[in-house]
Amino acid sequence: MTARTGTQAGTPEAVRPVGEAVQRLLDAACDAFASKGFHGTSTREIAAGAGMSPAAMYIHFRSKQDILARLSLEGHVTALTSLTDSVREPGSPTKRLRAAVYAFAHWHAENTTTARVVQYELSHLDAESHARVVQLRRDIVATVRTIIADGTRQGEFAVADIDTTTLAVLSLCIDTARWYPSRELRSPDAVGAALAALAERMVGASA
Repeated sequence: MTARTGTQAGTPEAVRPVGEAVQRLLDAACDAFASKGFHGTSTREIAAGAGMSPAAMYIHFRSKQDILARLSLEGHVTALTSLTDSVREPGSPTKRLRAAVYAFAHWHAENTTTARVVQYELSHLDAESHARVVQLRRDIVATVRTIIADGTRQGEFAVADIDTTTLAVLSLCIDTARWYPSRELRSPDAVGAALAALAERMVGASA
């Protein structure tokens, strides 16, 4: 699973530290959802994977969907944090784009199992959780779009359609969860560096 933040005020519940039993359930569910899909996974399988009884699981989570919501929110929050942290320091649009793509692609490679769940099981979230995840995804898009728009406005990027280019750059990173590792790219660092270079060429960076 991904790293969690502290319990300071304002930290989303989904990424606050959890007890050992809850973490075992989250890990077991994540592995099962990534391998078999949400509908293909039973609560009994999740409990067994965590070394617990189904009854014990319900002490911590109301339902299988409740676990998926926790995983999805946690995954999106940590991915967004990784992205925004990477561009916190000022720099040229090219430098910021390179840092953003490196961080976002790196996260998807380093957390491949979690990434598969958060990217491909969205349709099974309850309405409230889905709305929260959609907002996090909009924040991710906005972060990258701002960089590409800045580079285009300043003449550093040769981009005809900012929205389409943003979608293409993000898709490049997200798709890492489908194929990683590959014969050529076998570490998160290698993935981050390779995709950052590709993204730079996609926008026609001149600086």
